[in-house]
Amino acid sequence: MSMSSSEPTIVVTRRWPAPVEEELLRRYPGVRLNSADQPLSRAELGEALGMADVVLPTVSDRIGPELFDGALRTRFIGNFGVGFNHIDVDAARRRGVVVTNTPGVLTDATADLAMMLMLMVARRAGEGERELRAGEWTGWRPTHLLGAEVAGRTLGVVGMGRIGRALARRAHFGFGMDVVFCQRGGPVEPPVPGARRLAGVDDVLAAADFVSLHIPGGGANSGLIDAGRLALMKPTGFLVNTARGDVVDQCALAAALRTGVLAGAGIDVYQDEPSVPTALRELENVVLLPHLGSATLSTRIAMGMAVLDNLAAFLDGREPPARVA
Repeated sequence: MSMSSSEPTIVVTRRWPAPVEEELLRRYPGVRLNSADQPLSRAELGEALGMADVVLPTVSDRIGPELFDGALRTRFIGNFGVGFNHIDVDAARRRGVVVTNTPGVLTDATADLAMMLMLMVARRAGEGERELRAGEWTGWRPTHLLGAEVAGRTLGVVGMGRIGRALARRAHFGFGMDVVFCQRGGPVEPPVPGARRLAGVDDVLAAADFVSLHIPGGGANSGLIDAGRLALMKPTGFLVNTARGDVVDQCALAAALRTGVLAGAGIDVYQDEPSVPTALRELENVVLLPHLGSATLSTRIAMGMAVLDNLAAFLDGREPPARVA
């Protein structure tokens, strides 16, 4: 659908990197930016969908089916992010709303962060920094904060997409790790020499020393890693999640970490962001980051420019390059 005959009304739900906002204003002078950078309430999101031709949300904006009921002016939702389970794409499709995302541009940044979480939790880096900052470090000693080796261990990747493949390359070529993985669908080319595709999630959890999740949220993946599956992991194993918060049962994870079912975890995403369960925050053997997977300046600029590419195609009556609905 082309809307090039008139200036579209555009709402951006959060602050974007300055170069992207400047480009937005250059192309669309009437765009409404969120200069206060405060999250929009459910009512405000509904109002935006009712009055704007275009809404540009982020992964923290939950656009459920109820927001597509009633009067709806919006015809294009350009998500700033690759994950889109926070948007009811079926409801959007029924109402004729095009939805796009930003795949590809955040692969390396997120893979870097997953590797960092593996290293941090294995080497107890978070514990060490907290101890030092609290003035409790008493000096070097042979038994202080002994961690686990990463080099030469087995990495299990659940979801061998772009980010999973990028992490596998870092782990194998950088740290000599063996790689096992599972992936839904047809044939998958092994990401590194010797990588083994296993039958399913359970097999990966049982075989790996480090398990990294790289699957979409929502649907069948919601609560995929529950108490039963955590119990399949080695008691010396570590879980890393940079995918979506809802794929892990956070209460079950906290219990598993507390009782020694697994050794540790590195988590960047949570089910009800920005809320993080107290049960996780109180544990020392989990590294908790505030959803930083794509948080490099160049990556966030690239994400914003990808949204603009999708929007420009839609307004010109062309198929957006990253359409999901």
